[in-house]
Amino acid sequence: MTGDLAMEARNRAGNYFREGFNCAESIFLTFRELIAPEVDRNLVRMTTGFGGGLGHAGCMCGALTASTIVIGLLSGRTDHQQDRFRTYGLAKDFHDRFEEKFGVTCCRALNPHPFDTPEHLRHCLKITGNTARLLAEFLLEKKLVPVK
Repeated sequence: MTGDLAMEARNRAGNYFREGFNCAESIFLTFRELIAPEVDRNLVRMTTGFGGGLGHAGCMCGALTASTIVIGLLSGRTDHQQDRFRTYGLAKDFHDRFEEKFGVTCCRALNPHPFDTPEHLRHCLKITGNTARLLAEFLLEKKLVPVK
């Protein structure tokens, strides 16, 4: 089932991106749908500014940033007295896994094409889908979602 969730995540994220959602929105919507449908869909608004590496600044990839939101949704704390270091470790582990796969974490280095050109969008579609697959595999490995 691990491969099924990973491929489903990749395909859904790609479909959301093709519909016109940005990379971060696509990751959030995919994982909200697959693992946390009780989360209000309108919260996708929180991720809009992450597209293009923080609003086309070209910094941290929006798909990576939204992946960290998903990790926090599943392992984060709701009280300041709760431990934050488990989630910090998970976020760092996923960051490192992303960097190992793609070589860098900055949007402008991942995708050197001018923003919103056909070349940029094609490349970002691949990054978004592959990040969704990577995140699904990570969540299963770390037992943040049940294996079905």
